[in-house]
Amino acid sequence: MRKALPSKLALGIFDHLDDDGSAIERQYADRLRLAETCDRLGFYAYHLAEYHFSPHGRSPSPNLFLSSVAQRTRQLRIGPLVMLLSLHHPLRAFEEICMLDQLSGGRVELGIGRGSLPIELGYFGIDADAVPGRYFEASEILVEAMRGGILSYQGRHFELNNVPLTLRPHQRPRPPMWIATNRPESARWAAANDANIACVGPASFVRKITDAFRSDGGHKTDTDDHTSFLGLLRMIVVGQSATHAYSLAAPAFERWLKSFKFLYDINAIPFPPNLPLNFDAAMESELCVVGTAAFVRRALLDQLEEAGANYLLCQVAFGDLPLDASLYTAMTIQSEFMERVA
Repeated sequence: MRKALPSKLALGIFDHLDDDGSAIERQYADRLRLAETCDRLGFYAYHLAEYHFSPHGRSPSPNLFLSSVAQRTRQLRIGPLVMLLSLHHPLRAFEEICMLDQLSGGRVELGIGRGSLPIELGYFGIDADAVPGRYFEASEILVEAMRGGILSYQGRHFELNNVPLTLRPHQRPRPPMWIATNRPESARWAAANDANIACVGPASFVRKITDAFRSDGGHKTDTDDHTSFLGLLRMIVVGQSATHAYSLAAPAFERWLKSFKFLYDINAIPFPPNLPLNFDAAMESELCVVGTAAFVRRALLDQLEEAGANYLLCQVAFGDLPLDASLYTAMTIQSEFMERVA
């Protein structure tokens, strides 16, 4: 029996834009084509990560790439997931987001975060001990700047005196905000501050995060103006058969993993304890969902239900997956999920 679709399920695309082995300009062109296709298919948003000095991310300036996405799409919402505020002056971040929101006609989904790898921030001269404070102050300034007017702020890391804010975002009072988290306390902060969350991990683990979000009263009901997004990230490959899907996904994941480990390897940093170190482990941990259309649909619906999530972040392009494989997966997801909701 087919499992019923949740009535409020939304689908988005998440992308590291990790090195696929091709020339960079070719990869950018392929990703723009993928975004155009997802726009036509009706995906809600395209979310792009920010990484530096690593093949794990060929988009160190997500907003720059997303400005190109905005010009090639009409409905698809766009945004960094996340913009590393620890590396950005908050006024500069504010101005960039305003520009992107205006260029896209009000389609920005703003993800913010502090960064998870100290060595990456260290290359910019940001001391790891300073990161929490810089992030906290920058996020406060960014939210306050969205209100417009004249901005002053006195903090340990930033001091602003009567700054005239001549730009404003298209969306009022501000674009929707996101944080990526695996901690209940961060989920409660998101709920209290009207932000959406994106989570990765086994569904049973993610459920603790979504429960914490809801416990703070942050989840809007179907009768509210909007529903908060509780996102579950999965790397997804759909094939004509299970064998075909595995033959595509396994080497692509291994290449993605090599890129992910790059800065850890060259700096002799221990890997995160929850990182699956091979494709089988990625399948077992539910990071990867791979197989036929019917199998993938059933597995994802089961995981969404267990996780208490209502937004599926589909990573359909990773490693050296061919563009055609990513497009096929995106089209299958649209057919198996979106068409059946209508």
